[in-house]
Amino acid sequence: MFAIVTIAGQQFKVKENDELFVHRLEGNAGDKVEFSTSMVSDGGNVTFSNSKKVSAEIMDHLKGDKVIIFKKNRRKGYQKKNGHRQSLTKIKINGIA
Repeated sequence: MFAIVTIAGQQFKVKENDELFVHRLEGNAGDKVEFSTSMVSDGGNVTFSNSKKVSAEIMDHLKGDKVIIFKKNRRKGYQKKNGHRQSLTKIKINGIA
């Protein structure tokens, strides 16, 4: 059994006991959160509705890997280096109800 959920503007395919990284969510470690589903597949039965819920637990807040942005115009003496680390939340899927 799996479900498609929208979490913080992104869609994820989740199953029970999955751990995944999503954009930063409100709440502290140990808090429970719920998401509505877009689609649920139970064996061969596929249901498209928002009636089912996915429950999850916030495990941790952390930062992702650094992404380096480097811009250069050749023969002009222009160089610009910048970096970014995305704020993430690690969640564990407890169940699909």
